[in-house]
Amino acid sequence: MRSLLDATLVVFTRQMRLLLRNPVWVFFGLSQPVLYLVLFGPLLTNVRAGGLGGSASWSLFVPGLLLQLAIFGAGFAGFGIIQEMREGVLDRQRVTPAPRVSLLLGRTLGNVVTIGVQAVILVLVAIPFGLRPSWAGVLVTLVLVCVLALGISAASYSMGIILKDEDAFAPFIQGVSLPLLLLSGVFLPMSLAPSWLHNLSRANPLVYLVDAARSLFVGNYSATNVITGIVVTAVLTGVLAWWGTRTFQRMSA
Repeated sequence: MRSLLDATLVVFTRQMRLLLRNPVWVFFGLSQPVLYLVLFGPLLTNVRAGGLGGSASWSLFVPGLLLQLAIFGAGFAGFGIIQEMREGVLDRQRVTPAPRVSLLLGRTLGNVVTIGVQAVILVLVAIPFGLRPSWAGVLVTLVLVCVLALGISAASYSMGIILKDEDAFAPFIQGVSLPLLLLSGVFLPMSLAPSWLHNLSRANPLVYLVDAARSLFVGNYSATNVITGIVVTAVLTGVLAWWGTRTFQRMSA
């Protein structure tokens, strides 16, 4: 256990050093959610449907942007390991006594910290636009987003090892993440959708996290969808992390 923790810390520290040398990537990853916040969010304040309208719109919209941040930020993490494979970094790490799982865990923790920082900045940017959330709910939502990012980034790194090429990796991630994102109701509540689309969205586990986050943002902690969202997030992250770890160990053996 000590060797696992030590090796994980070494890999995590390396990831953080690389990020601090070029912190522009933290803000680059924020560019798309901030653009939606600034250029699309204000349109929702004049919509009178599905709980939208006025300042209440921001408590529905911002949680969706946080999920978008986690999906794309963690989903494209595998690009980094493809480059490291090409440069021989992963091969050099594999010949060390470090447990294989630490090579993945250290990287995923680096992504979690990055997405956590981005999420906090996004919430702060939304305040001048009219966001007035329950701060305890925001804190719980940030934890859920970071937990989800852990599982998605683990799966992304493993897919990077499997595909081994950016030209194959990019369309795969885009093809998976975009339908999941749209069916989770990140921009507008799925309650506004026609029945067939609403029913289809129920098969998407991410919709339960969005519903939970929106209830948390308005301080409705006892809502059933909060418990459901927490359980679904934990199970989904566990499955993704298990699959990612197993695939990573097999491909790195």
